[in-house]
Amino acid sequence: MNSSKLLKTQKVPGEAGKTAIQVLERMMNLLDALAEHEESSSLKVLAEQTGLHPSTAHRILNDMVACRMVERGDGGTYRLGLRLLELGNLVKARLSVREAAQVPMRALHKLTGETINLSVRQGDEIVYVDRAYSERSGMQVVRAIGGRAPLHLTSVGKLFLASDDAGQVRAYVTRTGLSGHTRNSITDLTRLEAELNQVRQLGNAKDNEELELGVSCLAAAILDDTGKLVAGLSLSAPTDRIHADWLRALQDTALQISKGMGYKPKSTEPSSSKD
Repeated sequence: MNSSKLLKTQKVPGEAGKTAIQVLERMMNLLDALAEHEESSSLKVLAEQTGLHPSTAHRILNDMVACRMVERGDGGTYRLGLRLLELGNLVKARLSVREAAQVPMRALHKLTGETINLSVRQGDEIVYVDRAYSERSGMQVVRAIGGRAPLHLTSVGKLFLASDDAGQVRAYVTRTGLSGHTRNSITDLTRLEAELNQVRQLGNAKDNEELELGVSCLAAAILDDTGKLVAGLSLSAPTDRIHADWLRALQDTALQISKGMGYKPKSTEPSSSKD
């Protein structure tokens, strides 16, 4: 038996003529009820939570057991099944940070009028995977999608370095030599460590004309459902046009994208609606 059986109209005493949609609604209500319990739940409890007659709940649960969406435990109890884990892993694997970011990025660009970049880490560099950009930016250089830049010279790169431990940061310094692009570039370990400590404390990062003279950047982290840093969202603009209040909008947008990746903020995190 497979899950297609659940789509069929079930005719049982007192329920003749119920549609497949009603069966699906009841199935989802049972899954939601099961999700509320860390341990297995009894048929009686599940029927009470969903408002279903025990015989109806039992029949639907049996169908879900047959297709591995629910597992039956000792004493006739029930819990969520491994099939849901398999499907969840497929959804997670197919989540694209680029897809999750496109609409929020364009909204932020519309708000600020400045270039918004989405970047990920590849080795010792960041790679620009998407951007929202207009000709009025006035910047000499706009990083093309697929372009790369050293971690220590970019705001997003600093986010990734700040997530590394001290040994990993020193190894990065050894590998790259901390070569600079402008007079503002950080080119020694002591300055880099101080900068990364500040990034950890503030939860955001800045590039003060370190990659390109005249251009500054602000960056906020994008996290996945495990809280892992998977990408960075940055706003790039001529230094004389940078506004401090853009940082909050940038952080709110990064959090919105993170939620789209399954991230759930901790209760201790400040609300994005507060100053």
